[in-house]
Formats: sequence, C-alpha cells, structure tokens
Amino acid sequence: MCFAMLIVISFTFAGGVFMAQVSRYSVQEKQEQLETTVSYVDAIVENNYALLDAAGDGFLKTYLDQQAAVSGCTILLTDADGAVRIASLPQESSMDADQVQGTVSDQLVQTIGEHGSYFGMGNVSGLFSENYFIAGTSCTDADGGTIALVIAAIPSASTTGLMKTIMRSYMFIIFIALVLTLIISWFLSDMLTRPLKGLVAAAKKFGRGEFDVRVSENNNCDEIDELAASFNNMATSLQQQEELSKGFVANVSHELKTPMTSIRGFVDGMLDGTIPPEKHDQYLKIISEEVGRLSRLVVRMLDAAKIQAGELVITPAPFDLAEMAARVIISFETQINNKKLEMDVELADDLIVNGDSDHIYRVIYNLVDNAVKFINEGGTLTIRAEREGTMSLFVIRNTGSEIPPEDLPHIFDRFYKVDRSRSKDRTGAGLGLYIVKSIVNLHGGDISVRSSRGETEFAFTMPLIPKPAGEQKQLGKK
Repeated sequence: MCFAMLIVISFTFAGGVFMAQVSRYSVQEKQEQLETTVSYVDAIVENNYALLDAAGDGFLKTYLDQQAAVSGCTILLTDADGAVRIASLPQESSMDADQVQGTVSDQLVQTIGEHGSYFGMGNVSGLFSENYFIAGTSCTDADGGTIALVIAAIPSASTTGLMKTIMRSYMFIIFIALVLTLIISWFLSDMLTRPLKGLVAAAKKFGRGEFDVRVSENNNCDEIDELAASFNNMATSLQQQEELSKGFVANVSHELKTPMTSIRGFVDGMLDGTIPPEKHDQYLKIISEEVGRLSRLVVRMLDAAKIQAGELVITPAPFDLAEMAARVIISFETQINNKKLEMDVELADDLIVNGDSDHIYRVIYNLVDNAVKFINEGGTLTIRAEREGTMSLFVIRNTGSEIPPEDLPHIFDRFYKVDRSRSKDRTGAGLGLYIVKSIVNLHGGDISVRSSRGETEFAFTMPLIPKPAGEQKQLGKK
C-alpha cells in the first residue's frame, strides 16, 4: 500500500508539472498566433488607411474577414479612441459581427498606446460574452500618430477544453498505472513476505524447542537467501549446542551418580556391618578415589564456566616446561607399567616459558592422561618438548584407535565426546580438551590434533622466554 501511495504521489507531482508545462505552451502558442495576426493586419491597415478614408470600410472589411477565416481569430479594427469600426469573426463563431459593437476599455487603449502592443485575457469591456485571449497593436501614420487599433482574440475556452481533455487522459493513465502497480506490488510483496513468514514460523518453532526446523534458501532474492542461510546456520549451531547440552547433562548425571552410588553403598556396607572391619581400609581408599573423581569433575565444570564468562585468571611466571613434563610423566609410571607401554621421550633443556604453571600442568596432565587411557596394550607413547623458533613445542603421540575424521573439527568443542570410536571413554563430560585449548590460547599459544595410520597426536605451543638454546636430553625408552 505504501508503494502504491508513493506511485500516486509521484504521478500526481509529475502530472502537475506536465499540465503546467502544457498550459504554458498552449498560452504561448495562442500568443504567437494572435501577435502574428495583428502584425499582418497592422501592416495592411497602415498601408491602406488613406484608402479607408476615401473608399470606406469595404476593402478592409473584406481583408479582415479573410484573415479571420484563415487564422480562426476574431479581429477588431477600432479608431484611435477604441470605438469598433470593423468586426470580423471566424466561420465557426456563434456570434454575429453586428453584435460586436461599442468601445474597448480606456485601460486597454492606454496600454496599447504606451507600449505599442498588448497581450492578455478578458472580454474587451463586455464586447465578448466570455473570456478571450487578446492581442492588440496600434496603427500609426507617417508622423507616428495613432490612427487605429488592431485587436485579435481567441476564446480561452479552447485552451481550457484542451487542458480538460489532457487531464482526463492523464487521470485514465494514472488509474491504469495504479491498478497495474497494485497488482505487481501484491505479487512482489507476496514473493518477498512468503519467505519472511517462513522465517517467522521457524523462529516460533525454535521458541518451542523444535531445533530441527529449516527454511528454504532458494527464494529468488539474494538478500533473503542470505538471511535464510544465516538462519539455517544459526539453527544448526543451536541444534548442535542443544544436543551437546543434553549429552552434557546425561554425562554429568552419570558421572555424579556412579561415584555417589558407590560411595553410599560402601559407607552403608561399613555402617551395617556388611563390609567387615578388616576391609574398611580397602573400601575407604575406593571412596577417596571416587571423591577425587567428583572433585575433578566439579573443578572442570567451574573452569568451563569461568572460561565462557571470560573470568579464568592466569598468573604468569617463568618455569621450565620440560621439567614440568617430566614430573607429569613420572606421575603416570604405574599406568604406563601396567599397560607395558614403550616410551619414547625427548625433552630439550631450558624450555623456559612465562605462564601459569598450575594451569599448564593441567594441560600436560590431561593430554598424557588421554594418551595413556586410549593407547593400546603394549603400544608406543611418544613425548617431545623442543624449541621451534620463538615458541616451545610440546607433542604427545600414542598408538591405538584413531579419532574419526568427522570428529576432529569438534574435538576441542565444549561437551564434545568421541564415544562412538573411543568406547573406553566412560568417564568425563567432554570438558577436558575444551579447557586445555582455552588455557593454551590464553597463554598466547595454539593447539592442534591429527589422527591417522593408527596414531593420534596432540601438539601445543607456548611463547619462550628468550634464552640460549639448550641441548636435548633423553629420558630413555621403556
């Protein structure tokens, strides 16, 4: 509707300008016609005025009648005071020449006398029954004195009628254009609003929790197609987050329920005597491990919340990355021996970095823990810590099951777990690697993963504090 109103306003403005131009042109054309006529008549009158005095008005009357017939103008010849002497009317005139008698106004006579010519609109002091376009000039003798006035007139109704005809035609054109505009705008608005209505409907479904809905991306409009594509991308992201959140809740519920059930069962068993006193120490140790597991889960959840809120604080200080890696490896000695792993460890000397040692310890511990957990029995665990330009590079590689290619891009996502291929991973809530990546990034480093040919490798970098390059040391192989 707004578009139609804009079209009407534009047409009205254009029509007003057009009508003004047509009116001006029509008046100008009438003026030129009348001035040409009075100029011809003036020349004849001045050349034959003496004949007029001698032979009467017969000759000039005949000439003026011919001019009136040819030009379509009413021609009046008056004396110097404005009294009509000859009146010649065109053939289509409804008046009789004898009816045009009298004297033109003194004002008209004075204007023609002062300026030598005149053009305007009026009824010549009542000589005509309606308004005419009027042009006049004065006839002078050899001495420059006024001997007569020549006046030519055309009814203004002819121009008014033309304008009315043009206006009717123009209004008809506006009406047709408006109807076509409304029809076209309806189709266009329907074409544009249909996909938008689809977006609105999809958004409402989103509000009800239906994250699987999608909208068409082929709407014959680049802007709407781009909006639809963005909407679908958002929907996919929200659906993934919803699925991850559901998985997280399920994982956390399982992770909390399992140790709590074990703890309660063991405690109840000791209280009611089911577990004899001599086995209390054994089950208390299990309870302690389960409590530690719960504690680690809670800490990871809190850290993930802090990272998401941008509130995880690091306290940087210089420390030796290689020495820290060695301490982490030693803490896994029991697990390594139990799995009979072959170790290939190579740590460079003096890898001094500036970072939060507690957080970096968690990064290395988490990566080693994952590697030991998923490595095959009797497999090879390779650990490297070395210089790479101005950065330190830590690499850990283990043999065993691979991470599927479709999971690699999401391995560091929050709540993401590769349960399908790494079925041994029955613990955790998919937060470990997310926290690892966040900590590394906060220290100005980067982390990557690759998995192929029966090996999985994680590698992260950290900026070094400039120091002379040290020699590498070999911890040994097992």
